[in-house]
Order: sequence, then C-alpha cells, then structure tokens
Amino acid sequence: MPNLDLPILVVDDAKFSSTVIGKTLTRAGYRDVRFANNAMSALAMIEERAVSVLVADWLMPEIDGLEMAARVRQIDEQTNHFTYIILLTAKEGVEALSEAFDRGVDDFIYKSDMNKQLLPRIFAADRISDMQNSAILASQLLLENNKELESKNIVDLETGLGNQQYAIRRINESLRQSDSRGGATSYLLIGIRNWHQLKTQYSPAIMEEIAVGVSRRLRHLIRPLDAACRISENQFAVVTHFNSLDHCTTSCFRRVHDGISLKAFKTTAGFISVQAGTSVCAADNQEPMPTAQQLEKAVHRKLHYAYDTGGIFVTRWLEIADEIVNQS
Repeated sequence: MPNLDLPILVVDDAKFSSTVIGKTLTRAGYRDVRFANNAMSALAMIEERAVSVLVADWLMPEIDGLEMAARVRQIDEQTNHFTYIILLTAKEGVEALSEAFDRGVDDFIYKSDMNKQLLPRIFAADRISDMQNSAILASQLLLENNKELESKNIVDLETGLGNQQYAIRRINESLRQSDSRGGATSYLLIGIRNWHQLKTQYSPAIMEEIAVGVSRRLRHLIRPLDAACRISENQFAVVTHFNSLDHCTTSCFRRVHDGISLKAFKTTAGFISVQAGTSVCAADNQEPMPTAQQLEKAVHRKLHYAYDTGGIFVTRWLEIADEIVNQS
C-alpha cells in the first residue's frame, strides 16, 4: 500500500508536464506534492523541507537535471537524508542513461511513456526511499547510542584496565577517604617515554601486545585494592591509599617502576623493552586537599623530571599546590 503522505517535489519548466504529473499523483491519492518551475527554486524548497522523491526534467535552463541531482546529493550528505531522484527524459541510449546514474540519479522516465511509467516508478521510489531513510535513522541512533556509551565507559578496551574517567573516580573516592578517615592518597603515573619511537618500528598489533603486557604486569605489581588504569596511549596510572603520607616514598614505588622499566616484554616480534618514567603526587588531610583533577595535573607536571632520570619523582601536594592552583 503506497504512502499517500510521501513528500514529492516535481520540477519542470514546462507547465503542461507539471500539470499532467500533478493530476496523476493527485488522482492516485498523494497529498504532499509540491511544484517548482526551475532548479534553483526546487533546491531552496528542499533545503527548507526535505522530500523523499524528486521528479525533475532532465533538460532545464541554467541548471539541468544532472547538475541539480549533484546538488541534491550534497544537501543529502549535509542533512543525513536520502532523496530518490527520477529524471524525465526524451533521451534514449545507454550512454545518456549511464551518465545519469553516475551523477547520482536513481531512475528515469521517458516522456513519451510517462502516463504508464509514472505511478509504478513512484511506488518503487516510495519503498526504496523509505528503506534508505530508515537505515540512515537506525545508523544515526546507533552512533548516538555509541557516543553515550563511550561517555560512560570506564574501561580501556585494549587492556581491560580502568581508563582516565575511572582513574578520576578512584582518586575522588580515595581523597574522600583520606579527608574523612585519615591516611594519604597517592596518584602514580608511569609514562612510556619511547612509545612513539616503538610505533615507528612495530605494527599496531605489536604495540597492542606491549600495552597488554604492561597492563598485566602492572596488575601483578600493585596491591589488591589499588586501582590500575591506562589513561592515554602511553601512560598508565595507579591510585593507592596509604595509612600515612610518610609511606609515600621513592622506595615504596620502586617495585612498580622497576617491574615495568627493567624487564622486557615478550611479543610475537621478540622481547621489547620500554623506557619508563614515574611521577607520583600524594596528599593527606593535614593539608588543603586537592581535587582529583589537580592531583592529576601535578603528576603530569613533574613527569618530565622522571623522564630525564628514567626513575621516580615523588611530590607531596603541599609542595606543588600553589603552582597548580594558581594556573588552574
């Protein structure tokens, strides 16, 4: 059964042809039929309100049917819509029709046989445009759903560790615990300094093996209640809570740093070593508590010192608070 509310636009500079088409469509029951006598007017009407089927004369002054079809496709791309384009033509032959299809035309009707061909072609256009626009809508909904899921995702899909969003959540939880019950929150950031150099040497598959290897080793190196995260392509983090700020020392984090930087990772390309630098910032409730974002900025700010030495750089929040707060 045809969709009688199908939006149709008829474009023809010959008033007689438009009248014939209009009467045929009206008698068939179509209620949403608009008319334009030139391509520019038709394009303005399409931009104002999309149509599902466009019936246009191939030969028109200024802009012909082929050029109009190309412009309609541009509008379709911009608006994420599909318009089924039918050209009215007196031309025959494979070359002419092949050109029309190459330019984005979906169908054609010979003017000499328009009375017989028009309605069957409109019925077919209705089905195809409905399927195409339904598919476009479903795809758009899927993209929007994926974006929403990504915004809520807390897992790095490549390694299975928590991502940056998860790291911020765990820092906030630990800071609240430090503020209310005492103890210290530390945020440890491990940067792989030679990551981009390795990317020039190895394939993405090998780089993924390295990332997975780092994540697995990191899980084994930390305590059960610590949170391991991958916050960027070449940066891994650990959120920890200690009974006292005095426990947040270089020696305390040595095992984690050395476990990543001193032992190569086995991959299908052989054993590969990474060059790591570790920056740590810790805070307790004896000083003004930072936000999670401020603690994160603090460790990033000092990471280059860790890169320079290839070792561990530990900072207490109180030592860097003014620098971070003043630049926030």
